[in-house]
This record gives sequence, structure tokens and C-alpha cells, in this order.
Amino acid sequence: MTNSKITLSETTAEDLHDLFQFQLDKKAIYLAAFTPKDPTDKLAYMAKYSKLLADPTITMRTIKADNEIVGSIAKFVLENNAELTYWINRKYWGQGIATNALKMFLKIEQTRPLFGRVAFDNFGSQKVLEKGGFVKIGKDTGFANARQAEIEEFIYQLTN
Repeated sequence: MTNSKITLSETTAEDLHDLFQFQLDKKAIYLAAFTPKDPTDKLAYMAKYSKLLADPTITMRTIKADNEIVGSIAKFVLENNAELTYWINRKYWGQGIATNALKMFLKIEQTRPLFGRVAFDNFGSQKVLEKGGFVKIGKDTGFANARQAEIEEFIYQLTN
């Protein structure tokens, strides 16, 4: 685990420039699987996330390690279910940052049940959810833009 001081702050429009850069990483895109058709389209990214920042039903936080932006975490509603999403700059993977950020976020975001979805082969993200108290409750298949194929995803749920 990292010795970095992890903090969460409300995501701002200025944060989006850094967050956009993180999601251009090809390995991260592959593991995330369910990404936009064109993750390099910065105008589309900025338009989408600027709109999300203004949505009161979304809780979005920027993750910082020692005051440097390293990722994001958010709750949004999809088909009447509260869903979790997060993205960590790959350079910080494996340091416990996602797990710590998730635990901090769950103190801020009290909506339960809260669901998380993860590609079947994204073992790191599966561990993060499990360490955060999420339990695998099922599977689904969906078209993954990053892989241009239907893939299996695991569905996790947090109830308390």
C-alpha cells in the first residue's frame, strides 16, 4: 500500500483535463472494457462530464494522492439503480489508492444498495470492490467498445 495521503474533493471542470488524459491509456481502456466509442474525443468527453458535474443525482469526486490528481470516483443512477464507477491513473495501480478512495467515498455516498460492474477479467477492480464490502451477485453480458465484442461482466452489490 502506498504511503500517499489520499483525499477526495468535489470534481471541478478544471479536473476534467487530467481525468481525460488518464482514460486514454490503452491497457486501462482494455480492462475497463465499457468505454465510449472514441475515448480520444476530448470535446465529447468534456461535454459529457460537464453535464454530469451539473447533475444533482450524481456524486462525483476527484481522487488525489499527496495533492496530485490520480483518478475519479462517482455514483450515478442507471435504470433506477445506483451504480459506482471509478478510474485510477494506471501509474498508480497496485498501491491501494482505489481501495482507500472507495472506502472514503462510501462514507460520503450513503445510497444503498449500490452496484458496481466489472469486466470478467479485470481482477484488480474486482478486488477493490470486494475490499470495499461489495459482494458478487450475478453476471451479465454487454458490448464492450474497448474490445469490440460482447463480454461477460460481473455485477457487485453493496447493501450496508
